[in-house]
Amino acid sequence: MFKNTIGFEHKQQPKIGVLITNLGTPDKPDGRSLRKYLKQFLSDPRVVEVPRVLWWFVLNGIILNIRPKRSAKAYQTVWNDRGSPLMFHTHDQAEKLAKRFKDSGQENIIVDFAMRYGEPSITKRIDEMLAKGVRKLLVVPLYPQYCAATTASTFDAIAKDFVERRWIPDFRFVSHYHDFPDYIHAVANKIKVHWQQHGQADKLIFSYHGVPKKYLDKGDPYHCECYKTSRLIAEALNLSNDQYITTFQSRFGREEWLKPYTDETLKSLPANGIQSVQVVCPGFSSDCLETIEEIGEENRDYFMQAGGQSYQYIEALNSDEEHINMIYRLALNHLLGWDLSQYDINKTDQEFTKVPQNNTI
Repeated sequence: MFKNTIGFEHKQQPKIGVLITNLGTPDKPDGRSLRKYLKQFLSDPRVVEVPRVLWWFVLNGIILNIRPKRSAKAYQTVWNDRGSPLMFHTHDQAEKLAKRFKDSGQENIIVDFAMRYGEPSITKRIDEMLAKGVRKLLVVPLYPQYCAATTASTFDAIAKDFVERRWIPDFRFVSHYHDFPDYIHAVANKIKVHWQQHGQADKLIFSYHGVPKKYLDKGDPYHCECYKTSRLIAEALNLSNDQYITTFQSRFGREEWLKPYTDETLKSLPANGIQSVQVVCPGFSSDCLETIEEIGEENRDYFMQAGGQSYQYIEALNSDEEHINMIYRLALNHLLGWDLSQYDINKTDQEFTKVPQNNTI
C-alpha cells in the first residue's frame, strides 16, 4: 500500500516547497539520546562503506557501547538554553528564509527544514509540506561541497520516502554550491569582518570535515571541491598561496583520511614560525559540535600547547543576513520555471465537479 497525502483535497491550492536540510543532532546531550542518534547515523551505508555484516558487529558490539557516553560529554559543552546549536541555527535559517520569500511577495512558497538523522525527519517534513499543498519541492542540503556521505545520503532518504508515496511532487535537488559566487563572497566577507575587529593572523586555516581517502580514490569530488572553495575565497581576500592552508578534521578510525589533518597541522605550525592562526570552516553552514568544541576548543589547545601565541575561530555563516540572502538566491536559481502565480483555483473547482461519479477518466 502507498502512503496517502494527509488531508488531501483535489481543489487545494498548489504551493512550492523549499526544504533546507542538515545532518542532524541528538534530542538531548545524554548517553541514551546519543546512542539512538549514532546508531541511525553510523548505520547509513553512505557514511560507513564497509561490509554490512562486519560493521553491524563492530557498531553494535563496540562503538555503541563506548562512544555515546563520550560524545554526550562533548555535546554538553556546546548545548545551551536553546538546545543544540545545529538545530537552532538551522531553525533560524529556515525562519529567516521564509520571511525573505514572503517579503519578496512570493506567498506561494513554503519554507521549512529537516535533519537527515534525528528530528525533524525528512519524511515528517515532506508529510507536512504535501499536506499544505506543496506540489513542487526543492531540497537544498546545506552542504556546500558535494560528498556521497552527506549530500547523496540526503538524496537517498528522499528517494526512499518517495517510493512509498501515492503522489510525489515535482522535484529538484541542489547537489552542491561550493563555487556559487554569493556563497564565496559571504564567507570572504565574514572573514573580512573578523579581520576588521581582530586583525589578521600569520596563517588562515580552511578546515573541512574529513572523509576516508578511499572515497576520493573511488571518484567522490568532495576533496576537489573543498580545495576549489578555499582557492576562490582566498582570491576574494587577495591572499597569496603561503597565507592560507586547507586541512581536514574529524577523522575516525585507523584508515587514512584526507590530508593534511587539521590537528596535526596546528601542532606543527609553531615550530615553523607560525605564532598566530585563524580557522574558518567553509563546509559547515551552521556552528555545531565539530566547529565549537573540536575547532574552537580542542584544536586551539593543540596549537597553544605546541607554542602558538594566538588562536581564533571564525564563526560559521549561521543565520547571518548575507547567508540567508545567499540561500535565497541559490534557491531562486533552482526555482526557475516553477511559476504558480497563474493558477486559477475557481477553474480547478469547476473541472473537479465534472469528474464522472465512477472516477473513470
